[in-house]
Amino acid sequence: MTIEIVGLLAILALILILLFLEALPVDVIAIGLMVLLWLLGYIDGDEAISGFSNKAVLTVAVMFVLSRALVKTGILENLIDRLSKLGQKRKWIGIGIFLILVSLFSGFINNVAAVAICIPMAIKLSAKFRISPSKLLLPLSYAAIFGGTLTLIGTSTNLLVSSIIEDHEILPLGMFEFLGLGSIFLIIGTAYNLIILPRILPSRASVSSLVGKYHLTTYLTEFEISELSPLINSTCTGSKLNETYDVTILAIIRGHIRYSTNLRNIKFKEGDILITKGTVSNFLKFRDKEKVLSLSDIKIDEKELRGEENILVEGLVSQESGLIGKSLKDIGFRRKFGAFVLAISRQSTTFKEKIAHIKLKFSDTLLLLIPQSQLLSLTESSDLIILQKHDIRLHKHRFWWLAILIIPMIMATAAMGLIDILAGALLGAFLLFITRNISTQEAYQNINWQVIIFVAAFIPLGIAMENTGAATLVGHTISKIGDFFPAHIAPYAILSFTYLITSLMTEVLSNNAAAIVLTPIAIATANGLGVDPRPFIFAICYAASASFMTPIGYKTNLMVYSPGKYRFSDYLKAGAPLNFTFWVLASLLIPVFWPF
Repeated sequence: MTIEIVGLLAILALILILLFLEALPVDVIAIGLMVLLWLLGYIDGDEAISGFSNKAVLTVAVMFVLSRALVKTGILENLIDRLSKLGQKRKWIGIGIFLILVSLFSGFINNVAAVAICIPMAIKLSAKFRISPSKLLLPLSYAAIFGGTLTLIGTSTNLLVSSIIEDHEILPLGMFEFLGLGSIFLIIGTAYNLIILPRILPSRASVSSLVGKYHLTTYLTEFEISELSPLINSTCTGSKLNETYDVTILAIIRGHIRYSTNLRNIKFKEGDILITKGTVSNFLKFRDKEKVLSLSDIKIDEKELRGEENILVEGLVSQESGLIGKSLKDIGFRRKFGAFVLAISRQSTTFKEKIAHIKLKFSDTLLLLIPQSQLLSLTESSDLIILQKHDIRLHKHRFWWLAILIIPMIMATAAMGLIDILAGALLGAFLLFITRNISTQEAYQNINWQVIIFVAAFIPLGIAMENTGAATLVGHTISKIGDFFPAHIAPYAILSFTYLITSLMTEVLSNNAAAIVLTPIAIATANGLGVDPRPFIFAICYAASASFMTPIGYKTNLMVYSPGKYRFSDYLKAGAPLNFTFWVLASLLIPVFWPF
């Protein structure tokens, strides 16, 4: 083993540790890796930036645009809602139809987009059948993962692997080449979702009361302005209540009138009732110094909090959200959206103190108090997925049907070899632009640039592994495992091992990162055995998508973490049997569909 290979493997180990620890944003880590490999001479300049012109990366970017245009029509929600009603009298039939439809849609649009539009529908189904959303949200994520294994465009990983193997002069993966084994995974996985998971998952999340869910009753209270209060004739802005006490005025009640907008300019009067948000210690300081009367003996419930014109909803920070990495204060959230953020829930943590300074992350859930009139504009924003309110209708306009036809047309023409998939996707996007199904501004906003930058900047690592011979060395080392088995069994054992390693790696890292690192190794392993690399390539594709045991392994798992009130252990209990089942199925069936 040369010093060059040792150095590269050390860099790889460091990068994997950084990704696991989430020490920096993944795109920043990838850019740092790209620059480091270039400066150390593992790759040249053209190779360093080659990922940004990679067909798979560009195809993934365009598919984000096409998916958004399709979602805008409302056709997916409409179809799921209509077909789910077929089983409205039989709980598990209705849920089964819902999950299968999610899987089918995930076969041709981005998995994250599919889950984003279906989380509110899953919550609606939970309420309808009187079950906890915890019983349905993780199965929803799993259903989207199953669907991603049905087609080439079902997940970005499939496209990426297909692009990598083309550089090795291997026939690219077919559009529907995944369908056979993917259908078996879908059938087995759906049965698991319906029969096994309800017995494993807790009934932890509730759809009954959002205030109770976020434990806010002790952090919302009322104060009455006394005749001695220095606040009389001053305003929120003038008295600097938020800056001084970290107490936020949510509403002012004056007699029979309730003010919940433009609060900063309303002058306080004696007898005004202030509905406030803050911490107990800050409430005490506020009460003593501003001579207000505490009404904390009366707890505020959800009905009182809403009032006549306000509603309480949850908003999930989407993958494409411009809020990621920014605090509520940075954004000017209240001015931008006209809504108050009462709490932020992140996985197992609910923040209720100084939330204005917390940097938001993908999948954070915000508890929002918003005037009814502002809800529509918030729902149409790509920054937040509103979980509690959902308008299921078709959004018809001129040429709206084109957005529905574009993706199936691309899939059909690419499958028949009539047009390259990237060329078809670009043509489809062009048609959607000129028919005004989607604007260029919407397109740019809905491309997940973090994913694009990460994949494009990470691709040179695979090139470096090829240049140094590290991929060949590791591949030959893995192929030595075959020495412990009879010659006719060795390829099957190593294939099973490849799937297992990929599956475990994708549980703690990005599925795309796992694919980029392991695909060249899988090809080298097959070459070392003297067999067709295609079975090993499909083992990478299927295993990279089979992330069921952790919330961090797959984006959709993370999206349902907070709404479902899950714990890390829930994923391990629910996902481990499914991972094991898929591993056994893949080990037995991949050689059947793709012989050595």
